[in-house]
Amino acid sequence: MPHVALLGDSIFDNRRYTAGGPAVIDQVGALLPSGWRATLHAVDGAVLAHVPGQVERLPREATHLVLSAGGNDALHEASIFDTSVSSTAQALWHLAEIADAFEKGYRAAVTACLRRELPLAVCTIYNGCFPDPSYQRLVSVALTVFNDVILRNAIEHALSVIDLRAICSKPDDYANPIEPSSIGGEKIARAIVALVTGADAGSRVARIVAR
Repeated sequence: MPHVALLGDSIFDNRRYTAGGPAVIDQVGALLPSGWRATLHAVDGAVLAHVPGQVERLPREATHLVLSAGGNDALHEASIFDTSVSSTAQALWHLAEIADAFEKGYRAAVTACLRRELPLAVCTIYNGCFPDPSYQRLVSVALTVFNDVILRNAIEHALSVIDLRAICSKPDDYANPIEPSSIGGEKIARAIVALVTGADAGSRVARIVAR
């Protein structure tokens, strides 16, 4: 039986934010074809360092892995917006240092997933939905640094990517500035199911050739 395992953080473990509506795991389960199963191993609040432990607890019958992680690691770096710098070069240097640390953690998370030798898809970090347009703009720009790490690792390992920035693009997709609502969750679930079942073959998808 095909078995999809969801790893990472509250992008998948969003039940507490849906106001009684279905969570992503419920929506994935409802959309999967007959005979498929989905289980939730992502944990609200998890950071990249928690992913290897989630992988260790995966059931042996898992056949597909989907990882959405790194958003909380990025959130922990939000203080950079209040850091005083004397030049743009210094600001970029700080971002580079943060990106280096993030890449170390992200590589460890992906490596742990790949040890299971199963198809793996990863998700970018979406931009969120902040009420202050100026802050939203800063967040969206800063997140490109983290998403570059995710995309480069995906390209290196020939992994499929679910770009949550494109999927959760409207205010209704969010329960609060950083958590997916049931509406956004359904969009995420549809992307997961289309990817793992191969139903995305006829949809508009981007292809990257790296070698």
